[in-house]
Amino acid sequence: MNFIRKIARWLDAIPYSLIALFLRIVAAHPFFVSGQTKIEGPTLGREVFGLDLSFQIPAAVRSATFALFADEYKLPLISPTAAAYVASGLEFVLPLLLVLGLLTRLSALILLAMTIVIQIFVYPDAWWTVHAYWMAILTVLIARGPGAISLDHLLFRAWSPRRA
Repeated sequence: MNFIRKIARWLDAIPYSLIALFLRIVAAHPFFVSGQTKIEGPTLGREVFGLDLSFQIPAAVRSATFALFADEYKLPLISPTAAAYVASGLEFVLPLLLVLGLLTRLSALILLAMTIVIQIFVYPDAWWTVHAYWMAILTVLIARGPGAISLDHLLFRAWSPRRA
């Protein structure tokens, strides 16, 4: 039992800031990668230590994206063209905001709403393969915030409540 308490104390010492940074990066990745498949534009970045860190700056939405929203996704209450533009834009901007820790709770809330829409209307069989995990991570970020390693903390700590 003493061994378990030592491990628990060691784990309790991990700052939430590091956990939140990791969660923000993990949550941002699938949305950003998905967004990159929907757009075209100039590519920035390069390979570093065998890791491809290049990405496209959105200049246009790919024609295949419009076809995807018209033929496969078929969301209710929004035209396929509008959905393609909205999803492409949000999947580029919101992950960047998450990684930077800027407007984190709002970004996570919008990504959570997108996940719910994807779960219900696009890929209803993907609950246990991905969506439950995305929703769990995003819920932690909404509830606990981005942590101290974030622009939110740097810019808005004057307005946040003081913790004793």
